[in-house]
Amino acid sequence: MKNNKLVIYIGILAVGLLLGWFLFGNSSAKETEHNHEATIETNQMWTCSMHPQIMQPEPSDCPICGMDLIPAVSGSDGLLADQFKLTENALALANIQTSIVSNDKTEDNTIKLSGKIVENEEANAVQVSYFSGRIERLNVSFTGEEVRKGQLLATIYSPELYAAQQELITAASLKESQPALYKAVRNKLKLWKLSENQINQIETSGKVKENFPVYATVSGTVSDKLVEQGDYIKLGQPILKIANLNTVWANFDVYENQIDLFKKGQEISVTTNTYSNKEFKAKVDFIDPVLDTKTRTVKLRAVLNNKQNVFKPGMFVEGNIKGISSSNEQVLTIPSTAALWTGERSVVYIKTDPTQPVFEMRIITLGNQIGDNYEVLEGLNNGDEIVTNGTFTVDAAAQLQGKKSMMNKKGGKVTTGHEGHLGMENNSSVKIENHSNMNERIKISKDFQNQLKVVFNYYIKLKDALVKDDTNNVMTESKRLLGNLSKVDMKLLKDKEAHGHWMSLEKEIKASATSISNTSNIESQRNHFKHLSSHLISTIQTFGINEKVFVEFCPMVDDNNGAYWLSREEKVVNPYFGGAMLTCGEVKQVIE
Repeated sequence: MKNNKLVIYIGILAVGLLLGWFLFGNSSAKETEHNHEATIETNQMWTCSMHPQIMQPEPSDCPICGMDLIPAVSGSDGLLADQFKLTENALALANIQTSIVSNDKTEDNTIKLSGKIVENEEANAVQVSYFSGRIERLNVSFTGEEVRKGQLLATIYSPELYAAQQELITAASLKESQPALYKAVRNKLKLWKLSENQINQIETSGKVKENFPVYATVSGTVSDKLVEQGDYIKLGQPILKIANLNTVWANFDVYENQIDLFKKGQEISVTTNTYSNKEFKAKVDFIDPVLDTKTRTVKLRAVLNNKQNVFKPGMFVEGNIKGISSSNEQVLTIPSTAALWTGERSVVYIKTDPTQPVFEMRIITLGNQIGDNYEVLEGLNNGDEIVTNGTFTVDAAAQLQGKKSMMNKKGGKVTTGHEGHLGMENNSSVKIENHSNMNERIKISKDFQNQLKVVFNYYIKLKDALVKDDTNNVMTESKRLLGNLSKVDMKLLKDKEAHGHWMSLEKEIKASATSISNTSNIESQRNHFKHLSSHLISTIQTFGINEKVFVEFCPMVDDNNGAYWLSREEKVVNPYFGGAMLTCGEVKQVIE
């Protein structure tokens, strides 16, 4: 009986074990297999938002600052070295638009040329002294003064002329007996540009003049004073340069691939920003036969009537020549807003993935500007999708991510006074180590830099208002920034490249500041401030403001995408979170 019970117990135990294996063993094996596959598939790394050099295979605390680690951006995003990605939020705020490049025949056959007003050299004159001596009185006070022909310019004491007058008085008493001597003395005075009346007056009065007058031989505007009162001058030495501005020259740059499109006598319509609603007609007067090897351009010149004093030497103008068509019937064209102009070789941004906001810089060669479009001679293909609005915003994103950009065509490292990581919309980063690859700064006048500094001052006030969550003051300071932005004088930029860069930057700064001034929502203000900061960073990197500026970065902004701002101080005061996270961030770059 006992043996039978033992057999029954063993049988029940065996059945239980078998059922347990069927119910739990198989699923456990599957779960183990699934977890193993998941581990292989994810291989997720974790990093610190404040110290991105930290990489851990599992979530934990940062060993440096103790913050929770966050998932690191996967390196298998399919992006090439020079490609970068923007968030949908950034695209919307910056109003970035793209279009497809196509081979269309241009309907508007007007070519636009950029030029500058200069003095008409044929109408210029140099007033010289016809005898040596000391300038006792100079009647011209300043450059730009108007003078008339016959006007007294200066009085000069000349020992030579003093002696010649005494010779004349003596010879006059001997003119009957020695007529040849008398005639020679008079002719000598005429060589010194004394008039018949002046000579006769000396002879009649019998008195010698100590100080002799110098009269203007032409009418015009004094363009240069070459002497000062009290100076000793020699025979033939220039005293003044006088420009006749009744006519001026408009000099235009023509690329070598455009030369065959122009000829002497063509009608050209000239416009200027000063008189935006007026067109001034002229004709091509001269085409320089010598090519400038530095700019690969020749000068095309038109003579403009300037009796109304409309044109000032140094003024930028635009010339339009109609009736010119390209040598190609079908041409590849892009809108002028798509190109960031850096000379004949320019920059556009390609959208490399039609379904994703992924971009890449492309260097292109431009041809003629016809209407509002450029011909593209090299660098683009039919069907390429390019950025046509917000190009400079995309360029700023590329620059901050260490990718190829207009100001840094090699990409990679960017200069700083501190080591760190520089990233923008997609957490991609680039190591910053030294000053060897600083973005090239354009040389400009200190006056222009000082005007930019005023704009920067109001940016700092706007930033401080964001730190305090003071939305009303944010709106006020953004309006003041806009007011001073409009006072920045573009005419102080003599270089065409600088001129083009500032026009693009000013447009973007104005758009961001206007958006801030039109909203009282603090989150919207901070979103627009992010873009305002990126444009101002580019501006100060490009032109400088004669002041050390710190570029600071917080990786927690915009759902861990990060954002930059500018500061006068190395101390971090974050404008994106108010009092909640004032010290979040670090210095990423020092702009000297």
